[in-house]
Amino acid sequence: MELRHLKYFLAVAETRNFTRAAARCYVAQSALSQQIARLEKDVGAPLFIRTSRSVRLTAAGELLEPLARRILADVDNAQDALDALAGLRRGRLRLGLVQTMAVSFDMVEVLAAYRARHSGVDLRVSNAPSSRMADAVLAGTLDVAVVGLAAPQVPDGLAHRTLGSAPLVVVVPREHPLADRDVIGLADLPDSHPLIQFTRGTGLRRQVEAAFTRAGAEAGGHFEVGQVRDMIRLAARGVGVTVVPRSAVEGPGSVMGLDSADLLPRGARMLRLTDPEAVHHVRVVHDGTRPAPAVEAFLEVLEGFDPDRSV
Repeated sequence: MELRHLKYFLAVAETRNFTRAAARCYVAQSALSQQIARLEKDVGAPLFIRTSRSVRLTAAGELLEPLARRILADVDNAQDALDALAGLRRGRLRLGLVQTMAVSFDMVEVLAAYRARHSGVDLRVSNAPSSRMADAVLAGTLDVAVVGLAAPQVPDGLAHRTLGSAPLVVVVPREHPLADRDVIGLADLPDSHPLIQFTRGTGLRRQVEAAFTRAGAEAGGHFEVGQVRDMIRLAARGVGVTVVPRSAVEGPGSVMGLDSADLLPRGARMLRLTDPEAVHHVRVVHDGTRPAPAVEAFLEVLEGFDPDRSV
């Protein structure tokens, strides 16, 4: 079994298409098919079920897929470890970043500092729902992620620590019947204004749904928006109401009780919640059993910005 065979196998497993997999691997389709056949001979079982319309994994293929990812990740980590002896001159860091930051520091500055220290590292930043990014770290397709999950929501097998948290608040239009109040419960919200929700599967969405459950209430008609700033702006325009971290309304300084810029549009009011558990958590997750040098270097830079971890 050769490493290139595993790379070809994963390309087919991800694309579900031999032609696209061959293009991704820069080899002829016939050559890729031959190497997959050789891999199937080595493992003693077919890895794909091929029809004229589809390609899907067999039971053996499903078993091999996570193992192949781990093997290739270990090879990358071994090379990174050797590079670290020379000062982390090269390597790769695949970083997932949550959109809603309940932290007291700017992640852009963290990335800039990391890049300045380790300019030879191939830094790749992506964004997806928190649960999906955490699963990607567990599967080895991301190296580290900053996610909006509470500790019990982090998958088993991942190391994690809290970077910050911010209470959830309700944003309503100024003409809303509750706009003259400072504090409300979610059960107080009438059904007359729909709830503007964040994308399903995100950490924020899960925290909001948990808060409604604790309140014994159900959200009225709702719709999804993929940008937190758009959720707030839509609420200000009277389209509905929304629940977001206070840091999204008052800026990151609000996490530490500092003066910060007011990000609330003129047509909106921010109302605090009576539920003390209605909190948006942000934490960093990574594979603690085999941290690559590029990941350790990122965590070191991150710690320098985190006031709770800095010396």
